[in-house]
Amino acid sequence: MNNKFGLVYDNALTENKKGEVNIHAVKYMSRGVTIAANVYTPANYDEKKLYPAVTVAHPNGGVKEQVAGMFAQKLAENGFITIAADAAYQGESTGEPRNTDYPENRIEDIQAMADYLTTFSGVDGQRIGALGICGGGGYTIAAASRDKRFKAVATISMFNSGRVRRNGFLDTQLDSIQERLQQASNARVKRLETGEINYIGQYLAEQVHFTTEQLEQIPAGLYREGTEYYADKYYHPNSQSWYTAESLQYLMSFDAEDRVDFITQPLLMIAGKDADTRYMTEAVFEKAINTIQKELFLIEGASHIQTYWKEPYVTQEAKKVVEFFGKYL
Repeated sequence: MNNKFGLVYDNALTENKKGEVNIHAVKYMSRGVTIAANVYTPANYDEKKLYPAVTVAHPNGGVKEQVAGMFAQKLAENGFITIAADAAYQGESTGEPRNTDYPENRIEDIQAMADYLTTFSGVDGQRIGALGICGGGGYTIAAASRDKRFKAVATISMFNSGRVRRNGFLDTQLDSIQERLQQASNARVKRLETGEINYIGQYLAEQVHFTTEQLEQIPAGLYREGTEYYADKYYHPNSQSWYTAESLQYLMSFDAEDRVDFITQPLLMIAGKDADTRYMTEAVFEKAINTIQKELFLIEGASHIQTYWKEPYVTQEAKKVVEFFGKYL
């Protein structure tokens, strides 16, 4: 990281310059936790004017300085005030145990971003939209299903965290649901009796440059490309791929497909046509039966992780998202 904002995405800003997009590092309280966020304002921002605004929710294990920040910046470049926040218990936000991953917290994070935007000078509270990426997409769907402040909703490579934690990726672990629930219950007892926290996943201690041979040892697709993105190409020390084992009790009880019919707002869902996670986007899209303004936009040739950083995919997504929010906000 070679800039004061800690941003790691391509072409990240190194400083606020007059007449360009500016970043405002802010903190606010949500359910007793201090949330760390970046607010992006458009070029020549005038706090006396009114602007449409968008919340941007990061992927599972991600942080505001990665892909969420990149899309927040691209929207700000097109006249929106945007906010990207670290999830409670994760990143730069406070909360113990670290990397607790409860769906209700993530959903509330998105609503709390909207809360903060309504207090930010220049935000038109009647023109707030929500964008979610990967796991943040699934939680954005859930937030929009119950919070009508969001006038338009978009997702990129939506990941249904509950379905995957419960059924396994591609629904391949249906026979071990009870075993994993027991694992979560045991972790809860251990915390209560000893104060020790069990974690699932890999702790990313430092940036690692993987060789081709090392990457080939990881199953192809989401997990291999995710390792390359989070542990190498766009590594950030606050971004972690592990979560408390106890979180499974809550994750496995969540499903982004539930109550999708509550969404009446315009809906845009973007996914890589070659993504092994595409089935999750399509399942939610199919159940969004009460909005007549919905579109499924597939990126030709793109996988899940490639939608975070690779061209020409990012440019295609940004153009689509800008047009969508421009039309409905």
